Amino acid sequence: MAAEGDAAAATDHALQSLMEFSTTTTRPRNVDWKRAAAILYGDWGTSKAYVIGLAFAVAGYSSPWLIAAMCLLTALVGFNYMAICRLYPNGGGVYASVRHRSEIISIVGAFLLIADYIVTAAVSALSAFLYLGVPHPEWFAGASIVIIGALNYFGPKHTGGAAVLIAVPTAIVVVLLGALVIPHLGEAVAHIEPLHGSFLHNWNAFVAIVLALSGVEAIANSTGVMKLDPGSTLERPVVTKTANKAILVVMLEVCLFTALLGLAMDALPGLVIHHSTDGPDVNAPGAENVRDYMLRYMAQIFAGNLFGPVFGHIAAWTVSIVFGVLLLSAVNTAIVALSGISFLMARDQEMPPIFAKLNSFGVPNAGLLFAVLVPAGLVIAVSDMSGLADLYAVGVVGAIATNLGATCTDWKLALKKHERAIMFITFGIMAAIEISLFIDKPNARIFAVTILAIGLILRGLARESAQRKTVAAHDAALEAAILAVEKASKPSDGKLDEAATSSAAPKAIVSTGTAAAPAPVPKAYNGPILVAVRGQGRTLDFAVREARENGQPLYVLFVREQPIIAPGDRRRKWTEDQGAKETFESLRDKGLGETIIPCYAVSDAPAITIADLASTIGAERVLLGAPQRNTLIHMLRGNIIREVASLLPDDITLLVCV
Repeated sequence: MAAEGDAAAATDHALQSLMEFSTTTTRPRNVDWKRAAAILYGDWGTSKAYVIGLAFAVAGYSSPWLIAAMCLLTALVGFNYMAICRLYPNGGGVYASVRHRSEIISIVGAFLLIADYIVTAAVSALSAFLYLGVPHPEWFAGASIVIIGALNYFGPKHTGGAAVLIAVPTAIVVVLLGALVIPHLGEAVAHIEPLHGSFLHNWNAFVAIVLALSGVEAIANSTGVMKLDPGSTLERPVVTKTANKAILVVMLEVCLFTALLGLAMDALPGLVIHHSTDGPDVNAPGAENVRDYMLRYMAQIFAGNLFGPVFGHIAAWTVSIVFGVLLLSAVNTAIVALSGISFLMARDQEMPPIFAKLNSFGVPNAGLLFAVLVPAGLVIAVSDMSGLADLYAVGVVGAIATNLGATCTDWKLALKKHERAIMFITFGIMAAIEISLFIDKPNARIFAVTILAIGLILRGLARESAQRKTVAAHDAALEAAILAVEKASKPSDGKLDEAATSSAAPKAIVSTGTAAAPAPVPKAYNGPILVAVRGQGRTLDFAVREARENGQPLYVLFVREQPIIAPGDRRRKWTEDQGAKETFESLRDKGLGETIIPCYAVSDAPAITIADLASTIGAERVLLGAPQRNTLIHMLRGNIIREVASLLPDDITLLVCV
């Protein structure tokens, strides 16, 4: 019995040693202020495309006052989120930042944000095709959401770089359009009318145009991948400079040019509000329903007046194409964010486990399907910008109000007095807007309540599933303990049976020093080899042979790619991942734990993870398998071999097994 106990103790020690080799990874902090600003601009910058026209539809030639108020609110929200990004350098979105105060409030805020992302995708897609002037734009919008979602099936893409490429020409077009309207500002000022009606009437008109603020939640969520400020560390991260610069640059552009273009709109002659079953719209001389493509109409009129009708049409189509692409980019961002937050909540057991299951490209299929079908169905069902705008505001305003309210009332946070006061005032305004939407917009009320109800039902199902798993695990452990007691009570003949040996030394992960193929005596130590794999195959077999022949230690890195890294992922071990467990099990007779060291990483940037580990262990060679994917998937996903090659130091050799 003493020998059996020693064997079990040795096994446990070997198991613990192996577990210490298991590694995880944090998300790479590679988003600079330009990429962060581009992500924010994809939401805030698109607001010009439809807010200006909606403002004229509800207030006519007094709309510049409402637009100015909207710009002031945007600046207030931006200022507050600078503080939130400073306070939460690892993610300051409503779900992450409020969770330590109250799980229920964080869940409510998260589902309001989900409602916002759903409508963001629908609004952006519909607006894109309204600008392009296609017939039945709602069907084109729905189809575009499905196509963009299908492209996202092939894995998370680094959208920051693409967002920069799209945001730059858009900003240039906005500046040029701003230059075109300057000669007409005097005429616009002459046409401005004072606000009509009571305060309540004008308040409701203002509430109707509070749109496109959710981008600030996206940038708060991105603080976990922003570049650190000089002097800060991963243990004590600070991203104030990156976040502040990104928010400030976009905030100034959006506020100044939205106000400028909103004022210049009053210089357009003959604009008339007309009411239909879909709400108020705007007609112009020679054009109908210009509410939803006001910037295109402004470019056509103002450029045509200066340079002639042909140039006016060219300017109009330039604006349409540039803003159309930017709006479709916003659709992609909303889909990625929607599937990402559903995955994160599933990992926290706030949504059913199916939303946490990933495909071979590291994408949660259930979350992606939800992020595509719901917005596509919504845009076809509503098919009107005014109706979608009502649904839009209730989600984004509620999420921002929840985040600001929870933050400004948290006395443990290092907020300055003026920051806390301004945040509380902004929270009060956003809460008042949310209450107004619930009272005056029945469709918005029904939509928000429906999303929250579905979300709470899903949360209940998730908790029920987790409880069943806990009970099942407890029962299994109890049954195993009973069997062990019964076996120990039987008389022993001094020999260990096969089952006991199997139980004492798990074959999947333990090497006890009695493996069938002992480690060879090293010929010469030349530094370790690192092989990165996603499973068994020729690459792993080749790496084992190379390490054995040259007497080098072999690090086997199994990378589990995920689009979102939840806090629990940083503590996950490879024994909890079936794919990694099977891969390492195949190495149990080849020196696992002695000359073969298992490494496990959960990462949203595999190339960076591979290069980082190679540098950390001082690898002499890095082995990768040649991808077997087709050309289309290569184009969509990028070439990981090329990425790793660009990141590795010059003294590390990269070998590709084909």
